[in-house]
Amino acid sequence: MVMRVLYIAALTVVASLVGTVTGFGTSTIMTSVLVFFLPPLEALFLVAIVHWFGDIWKMTFFRSGLRLTLVALFGLTGLVASFLGARVTLGVREDLLLRGLGGFLIAYAVFLLVQSRFRVPPSPTVALAGGSLSGFTAGIFGVGGAIRSMFLAAFDLPKEVYVATSGAIGLLVDSSRIVTYFAGGARLEQALGWGLLVFIPASFAGAALARRIVDRIPQARFRMVIAVFLLAAGLKLVIRPR
Repeated sequence: MVMRVLYIAALTVVASLVGTVTGFGTSTIMTSVLVFFLPPLEALFLVAIVHWFGDIWKMTFFRSGLRLTLVALFGLTGLVASFLGARVTLGVREDLLLRGLGGFLIAYAVFLLVQSRFRVPPSPTVALAGGSLSGFTAGIFGVGGAIRSMFLAAFDLPKEVYVATSGAIGLLVDSSRIVTYFAGGARLEQALGWGLLVFIPASFAGAALARRIVDRIPQARFRMVIAVFLLAAGLKLVIRPR
């Protein structure tokens, strides 16, 4: 069990680093890996807690500016949609949830590969739609950051403002799904509960490292690697959930 905690801590550092640099990926990477070793609901619950703290780090390290209007438009609709998605997850059989996650990851990977050629116009309607769609997918599958990134990118924010704003939106969405998962019976086994004392500092370390290299890493290359990883994980879950 000690080794499992250390492996998850290492995964958290990598996922937090990638997620902070690209604007998405922390929850995507962790969820895609942990569902192979933990019950789906426990994996979603654990990742949501770690990701919540990751949102805090983003807002702390990149606090040069927040677009509060966008936080309200994306975050409030995302909060409600995340609750609805999490409620769906609580009522789905484990094998169906894993296959559904696999199918979603495949579609998600394709989306990541083509979204650089796709643009949405900046408007309040787009912000509301982006918040709703990304919030719902985060609630049901624990994965929604790339969808939020696509819609948020339409507003052409400076990079540090973008990261901080994305973190504030994610904080609202993650708060909603954590409460919903917990109310629905989600719990962490004792070792993983104590493991949070390691996972949370690990997420901080990843975000701190990202702060140093955020302007040096080409996001397109990161997105390509993530897309290939998600495609492989999705195919495995669809073919053989466990």
